[in-house]
Amino acid sequence: MTKSEAKKVSKYANFWERNKKSQGYLLQKTLMGYGISIVRFILLFGMCFLILQPIFNKISVSFMSEHDLYSPVVINIPEHFTADNYYLAAELMSYKEALKNSLIVSLTIALLQIAMCTLVGYGFARFNFPLKKFWFACVILIILIPPQTISSSLHLHFRFFDVLGIISKVRGETINMTGSKLPYYMMSAGCMGLKNGLYIYMIRQFFRNIPGDLEEAAYVDGCGTLKTFLRIMLPQSKPIVTSCFLFAFVWQWTDGFYSKLFLGNTKLVSTGLARIVDSLAAYMMRILNVKTTISPSYANCILATGTLMIILPLIVIYLFAQRAFVESIASTGIKM
Repeated sequence: MTKSEAKKVSKYANFWERNKKSQGYLLQKTLMGYGISIVRFILLFGMCFLILQPIFNKISVSFMSEHDLYSPVVINIPEHFTADNYYLAAELMSYKEALKNSLIVSLTIALLQIAMCTLVGYGFARFNFPLKKFWFACVILIILIPPQTISSSLHLHFRFFDVLGIISKVRGETINMTGSKLPYYMMSAGCMGLKNGLYIYMIRQFFRNIPGDLEEAAYVDGCGTLKTFLRIMLPQSKPIVTSCFLFAFVWQWTDGFYSKLFLGNTKLVSTGLARIVDSLAAYMMRILNVKTTISPSYANCILATGTLMIILPLIVIYLFAQRAFVESIASTGIKM
């Protein structure tokens, strides 16, 4: 008998001796622990499967030819493996140009939103000012009210843009700002962009849980309010700022409402995906010179392919940022 085998025999003998002394309680506790672990594994596996199964299904469909979509033999593995769907989806969405524009817009909008929301959230957390509760209630309303309810007002506001009647007095007419990116950047700078109310709330809660002694010590050392925020509080807020920035980037990347309302003339991956089925019908009509009907299965195949092409950059970003993101969530959870 080897030394390792002897240790195993001794371990098992010791276990049964301890179980005998505990009148079977040790065995019962051990079996219960294994049972809970098995149930936990089944639940986690089921949840992961529910989340990942649609993605795996889209990946399978994206590599199928049109013949495979109607074949009763083909279920998940393509019989005629092809990458033509990706080339077609890229052409329909103008993928290279849309990807470049989406990166620029999502990055700049996310940076602007987080910069302004951090300042506002810090102000709500640390300073008292007139009507503070009222303004914070307005922030909550931004979270609760769907943006679609104010879409008409936003369009009219920027279609006939004016500031207290000054512009119309000077120019004789208002400014038409529709069709440009400037209105969306102005809204983001004013914390009225996509999900800005949520970012303000999260950042405010984070700053409220940081001890005020740090600021008091900085004030004693001669730091002003702005210097204290930049050198003391902002480095402390890296976890929540990282989380909010990633949320802002992802939500802007996949946004369809604000992109259509303010950035309709700009080719983006989100708006390109929304029009991909109509673009497919126009493409087939242009190729065949005959009005034709696109089968639902093939249209869903191209839609699934386009969806994967949009998700792929986000997966790459997550692979690089997952450590910072997980650390930010963990740190935020501890402090909040």
